[in-house]
Amino acid sequence: MENFEKLKEDIKSLLSSVSSLKELQKVKVKYLGNKGIIKDLLKRIKEIPPQERREYGKRVNELKEFAEKLIKEKENQLKNLELKEKLKKEWVDLTVPPVRTVGSLHPITVTLDRIVTIFKSMGFEVEEGPEVEREDYNFDMLNIPKEHPARDMQDTFYVNKEGYLLRTHTSPVQIRTMLKKKPPIQMIAPGKVYRRDDDPTHSPMFHQVEGLVVNEYVNLRHMKYVIEEFLKHFFETDLPVRFRTSYFPFTEPSAEVDIGCVICNQKGCRVCKNTGWLEVMGCGMVHPKVLENCGIDTDFYQGFAFGVGVERLAMLLFGIDNIKLFYENDLRFIKQFF
Repeated sequence: MENFEKLKEDIKSLLSSVSSLKELQKVKVKYLGNKGIIKDLLKRIKEIPPQERREYGKRVNELKEFAEKLIKEKENQLKNLELKEKLKKEWVDLTVPPVRTVGSLHPITVTLDRIVTIFKSMGFEVEEGPEVEREDYNFDMLNIPKEHPARDMQDTFYVNKEGYLLRTHTSPVQIRTMLKKKPPIQMIAPGKVYRRDDDPTHSPMFHQVEGLVVNEYVNLRHMKYVIEEFLKHFFETDLPVRFRTSYFPFTEPSAEVDIGCVICNQKGCRVCKNTGWLEVMGCGMVHPKVLENCGIDTDFYQGFAFGVGVERLAMLLFGIDNIKLFYENDLRFIKQFF
């Protein structure tokens, strides 16, 4: 029985030399662990004479309570010391004037502001819409049939079975605008869009600016002029522009817009695949069915629409070859735009 008093003194002595929570854990395991001294004492109870077992068990439990109490007190003491040291290191003098740091706009924000400013100077109004969109606004009313591949799960993020999705373009804003306003309409819709794309030149989330003009007299020549003027002001140079026949369900006729490569000045490089041309946007005359879906009389009105990827223009403007750099928040990249 005298060993119990010695064990208590051993615990006191050992704890007095402990200076960290890590060391304390070792002491705890030594005495209170599954293979510790106290567990071992309990296992030996069968070796004790029957008449002494009750007293032996009582002394073991007292030792256990004694160890738990001292270890807990030591743990609280060490945690308080640790907290004081942490507060000492992290102490801040709130009376000291702050160090002034100069931030900057993200290159995507710079590009988006540049696009919006140019179109606003040309008389366009800015319209906005929800990023979680109805399927009929995103597809049906834009003359995109049920069987069209753009509606496939491979391309679209569907939110639920009730026909809600993350918009794949900002064209639904055009639909919403035509439903609430009567012509003449001259608007742009900047914003985030979502598609199942992920490679060096595509991102699952990116930004678009789409434009729409609807009135009694608008035609292809007006569309061509607006786009050429926009590109000239955006790149601040009178660069060559060409229109190639294309197909979009919501415009007819439709075209892709190319510019002379701003990287190599049309000499041919890796970026333009040695063609001297870069595709930058799509456009076309608004399909009559789209106007009719919005209650606009096609006997009196017609319109044109266009769409441009903000990241695409930013990559060309700043000479960036990987779209993921915009979203990695790497200061080595961001600081280049300070």
